[in-house]
Amino acid sequence: MARAAFFNMPRTYALHSRVGASNSPVILHCDLNNFFASAEILDYPELRERPVAVGGSVEERHGIVLAKNYVAKRYGVSTGEALWQAKNKCPDLVVLRPHYEKYSKYSRLVRDVYERYTDKIEVLGIDECYLDVTGSRYLFGGGEEIAHKIREEVKRETGLTISVGVSFNKIFAKLGSDMKKPDAVTVIPRENFREIVWGLPASDMLGVGRKTAHKLWQRGIETIGDIARCPRELMHSYFGKSGITLWAYANGLENSPVTDVSYSCPVKSIGHGTTTTADLTSEAEVCDLIGELVEEIGAKLRREGMRCGGVAVGIRENDLSCREYQMKFKFSTQLTREIRRGAVEVFRQKHIWRNDIRSVTVRAIYLDSESSPEQVDMFRDTGKEGAVLALESTVDRLRERYGEHSVASGTYFAQTKLTSQRIGFSADMEWAK
Repeated sequence: MARAAFFNMPRTYALHSRVGASNSPVILHCDLNNFFASAEILDYPELRERPVAVGGSVEERHGIVLAKNYVAKRYGVSTGEALWQAKNKCPDLVVLRPHYEKYSKYSRLVRDVYERYTDKIEVLGIDECYLDVTGSRYLFGGGEEIAHKIREEVKRETGLTISVGVSFNKIFAKLGSDMKKPDAVTVIPRENFREIVWGLPASDMLGVGRKTAHKLWQRGIETIGDIARCPRELMHSYFGKSGITLWAYANGLENSPVTDVSYSCPVKSIGHGTTTTADLTSEAEVCDLIGELVEEIGAKLRREGMRCGGVAVGIRENDLSCREYQMKFKFSTQLTREIRRGAVEVFRQKHIWRNDIRSVTVRAIYLDSESSPEQVDMFRDTGKEGAVLALESTVDRLRERYGEHSVASGTYFAQTKLTSQRIGFSADMEWAK
């Protein structure tokens, strides 16, 4: 039955259907298996049994593994590593370039399947969602039955596979979807979750990253059960509020609701970054690149009607070490030139040159609405700021009308280490050469 039919069914039928139903929440976590790689292989079925990775252009040094199939995984290829490292592990690795419009299309198709069963869908990313199917059981069966129906429909209609975790809260549903892959359903019921979950490594639980797992291990806490059995006050003394959260997660006490499909999380930052075709060897080169990156950030702030109260500059050096520097502005702004000034200033003040730089990312942070009230300063030249805003808004409209590259700064053309995509050539043109 269609989702709309369920939510509009007669009240008498709804009341009748509740007889014998449990009030315990039923949460699904649906995760598309190796999504980018699986979507690409749909167009190249002859590669199904070969090791495949999705990544950028090695020549332009966007050489990171974005996704891989299970054949490549057996060779030890991992997401996030450099393509040359992956090639060393698996010389026969087939590398396909990404097509984000394709992934968006398939993500929408899969979400259409989810919406047949519930309107309570919390989107975590392009490839995973939480679903609350507590009320849907009255029409479609228990949580495990619904999970199998969704899994089969996704496979039949798109050719993609998903792993589904079924549990009474989001944390264990997520844990369940990770336990069996690909194309599987794992149930973690409230009645015996301790037997299923507590013996797993602490790092398997959402919220326990590499650093936290190491800190837990230093204190003799190695499993999820160890976290659950550790006194709550002791976890707080180790990790503060996050320690209390981890303790609650491990004991099955997480109960946050799944948000409605129409809900969108507030934006916390707006950023843009790029890996250059050759290492940046001077401060001037980095500052020129920052100037180019903030063009897009300022335009997006103005388009979204937002201001930023600070800026962050992320640096990746040629040994792949990363560091980030931040500064807070005296006044919030949506002016490109102010963001550029702050980004350049914080880089010059805080960066200690150790190695040449491989990539740069700039983020506008501390976001608020452009209509939010702000303290007036008598020494602030608001007239000049208004004139600059009018100028930058005019440039935005020209780019929208005539193309992104119709108006560009001089550094844009002088910067020879930008990738070809950033100087007006489409990805398809470049790859066709």
